[in-house]
This record gives sequence, C-alpha cells and structure tokens, in this order.
Amino acid sequence: MQIVTTIRETRQIIHNASREGKTIGFVPTMGSLHEGHLSLIRRAKTETGFVVVSIFVNPTQFGKDEDFETYPRNLDRDAALSESAGADLIFCPDAGEMYPKGFQTYVEVAEITTGLCGAARPGHFKGVTTVVAKLFNIVKPHKAYFGQKDAQQAAVIEHMVRDLDMDLDIVRCPIVREPDGLAMSSRNVYLSARERNAAVVLSQSLFQAEEMIRQGIRDASEIRQYIASVIQKEPLAQIGYVEVVNAVSLKKVDFIAGQILIALAAKFGNTNLIDNLCIEV
Repeated sequence: MQIVTTIRETRQIIHNASREGKTIGFVPTMGSLHEGHLSLIRRAKTETGFVVVSIFVNPTQFGKDEDFETYPRNLDRDAALSESAGADLIFCPDAGEMYPKGFQTYVEVAEITTGLCGAARPGHFKGVTTVVAKLFNIVKPHKAYFGQKDAQQAAVIEHMVRDLDMDLDIVRCPIVREPDGLAMSSRNVYLSARERNAAVVLSQSLFQAEEMIRQGIRDASEIRQYIASVIQKEPLAQIGYVEVVNAVSLKKVDFIAGQILIALAAKFGNTNLIDNLCIEV
C-alpha cells in the first residue's frame, strides 16, 4: 500500500492502475477510522481491482463553532487499518493541496440539503459536495462507497452525481453498529462513559419505531412523537431533530408508505450524534 499527499502523484498512480485494466474503487473519509469505514474498504476490495482511500479533514464542511480543530487525527493508525482492510492507496492531502491560494469554486446541491443536518449546519453540505467533487475528479473512480449512517450525505452525493453526469456508481453500505446498537461514528470517542451509555437510546428508539410500523402504524407524526418521547426520557440527550422523510427526496411525509427514512440527531454533552433507519412498507 502506498501513501501519497499530492494530487499529481495520486493521479499518476491511479493512471498506472487503470492502464493495467484495474477498476478503481474509492472510499472518501476524514480519518479516525472505525469498523464502519473498514466495511466500506472491504466491500470496495471485493468489487474493484484497486482501492483508494482518502483521508482529509475537510475544513469547508465545518461550521464556525464546530470541532474542526479537535477532530481526531491519527494517520499511522488509519493507514494500518486501511491496509489491513485491503486499501491499495491512501491519499492524504493537506488543506493547501485541496484548496490552494485563490480557490473560489464551490459545488452546491440545493433543495435536498435544506432539511435534517443541513438545517442545523448551514454551509455543511456545500463543503461536502465541493470536496467530494474534487476527489472524484482526482481519483476518477468507477465506484465510490458511502455509509448509510450519513444517509443525507449519501443522498446528496447521489444527486450531485446524477445532476452533473459524473461517470461513476455510488454504492451505499449498511450502518455498522456496536453490539448494543449504537451506530459507529468517529465522534463516539468524544463521549464520556455516562454519555456513551446514554447514547444507545438513539438506536433503541429507532428499533422500537420500526416495530410500531411493522405492526401497522402509518401516521408519521405518531412515530416522530414516540421517538422523541423515548429520547427525552434520557436526561443526557438533547434532541436536534426527529424526522420521517421519503428515503429518496428526503421530503417530510405525513403517511408512511413506500421507502421511508427515519432520521434523528441528538447531542450528548458537546457531541452531536446522528442515526437513521430505512424502512420499506
């Protein structure tokens, strides 16, 4: 496995792999890798011939008071984990490489970014789509792999790829959870022991809501209210949002039918966590 920091060297290595007839798989990350990321790398390894992992903490997707400076970074650990999962190349640029002096071009997906996390984090998805578009141009993958935990992000990227006629496939992979149900996240390391124990209420509320839907409940407001009531019983949780939306458009629904996404966010201390469940009825 190779580790490179420049766009030029990355392109050359990938060009050589493509000339050998290898399909390119790509897993974009901000590092602080966990089993969720590794599941994406393994999936890419089974479906493509050359797997590229980017590790870049992207400053343009962080708000003014968010955790850019403190976001966990450990390249040696991430490199070892990536290699063990099957990565062939790690691209880990610095901010100057990705956003050189004079940079002023951004990619923005409009309507689908206005709800859920987009409502609470103005400008976040503009930063996401800009950096992912740049990475797609650098890596030129045949397939790019994203986790379902960041469901809105995956939907936004899919929309961008369709709208801009980008020549690649987006592959969504299932949420990877801890044994007690907590969705794996790089930000879980911020949680105190008490907050970590409390955070399991998020997945518990989703699983209970799924059971209600399986039993025939179709009123979206009833599901939202039930989830909120469960989370509010946990004193350490501060709800950001609880929504029931169409899984494709991410528009709010009143009646549960077809493929829907139940998405939520909550803070535990200073740590914001998200989780979701996709259900088809």
